[in-house]
Formats: sequence, structure tokens, C-alpha cells
Amino acid sequence: MKKLLDNVSAGLYPNPVLLVSSEYLGEGSIITLSWAGNSCSNPPIMSLGIRKERHSHNIIKQSMEFVINIPTTNMLDKVEICGTKSGKDIDKWKECNFTKGQSKVVNVSHIEECPVSLECKVIQIIELGSHDLFLGEVVAIHMDEKWKSEQYPDLLTYVRGIYKKCNELQD
Repeated sequence: MKKLLDNVSAGLYPNPVLLVSSEYLGEGSIITLSWAGNSCSNPPIMSLGIRKERHSHNIIKQSMEFVINIPTTNMLDKVEICGTKSGKDIDKWKECNFTKGQSKVVNVSHIEECPVSLECKVIQIIELGSHDLFLGEVVAIHMDEKWKSEQYPDLLTYVRGIYKKCNELQD
């Protein structure tokens, strides 16, 4: 029989690993998130759970736009920088040597080094407690041509505090 434990985090695992870029009035940042997912297919809606004290939270709340960038396994060092350093203290674009891509619809740069980027406009923010839930409609997609045909791209996932390659979960 399953037992409820006090010291275990409630959550679904594994989670996707995402780099979310945001910009507002010349201030921009990138945050690593794994509390995210698909919420609706028509229209396409993505959800992001972001702690209120995070620098990117305020930028997204003010601009009402963000870009979900999907990193590959060879970007783990940059994923960790964007997840452990604050955009208040460093310019993550420069620190990670990311190239700013021109987005089609939103006023937020996408990360050129990521093979997939989803431009999103916030349609609702739901206050939940420690996190706010940002619901964003996908308004444009950037995808590297070679990834359109690959069934299992070399992506990262987050499992209870540890980054793993998605293909490691298949074993």
C-alpha cells in the first residue's frame, strides 16, 4: 500500500526542461523552468508555474509575453546558469553566449541555439500560492528543420531534482 510522506514533494515527474525568455522595456532575462506543460490544443495554450519572487515573473507579468525555448542535452551548463543565477545580477544572454533571435509576433527574443521556440501571449495569470500559473497562447513557432523529422530529439527532463536525458528514460 502507498504511504503519504511528509518529506516528499508532490508533483508529476519527469518534467520538461525549458528556457523561458522574457523582455519588457529593454529589460530581459531567461529562466529555467520545469513546472510547465501543454494545457490546450485548440487554441494551443502552454502553462508555466513561476515563483512570485523570480525576476522573470515580474517581467512576464508586465509584458504579458514570453518565449518557451526547448534546450538540448549539450546545453546543460547553460540550463543550470539560467536556473541558479538571477537576471537581477547577471545578463544571462551574455553569460550563456546565446544569440537573440527575432521573434515573429511577440516583443521577446527567442534563443537561436534552441531547436524549438514557442512565442506566447499571456491570456491569464492565476495566483496559486508559492507560484503563479501563466497561461500563454502559442502565436508563432520556430523549429530547426532537422527536428521536424526526428522522433526522439536529444532533450532534457527534470526528475526529482536531477536533470536527465529523455532517451535515458526509455531504458
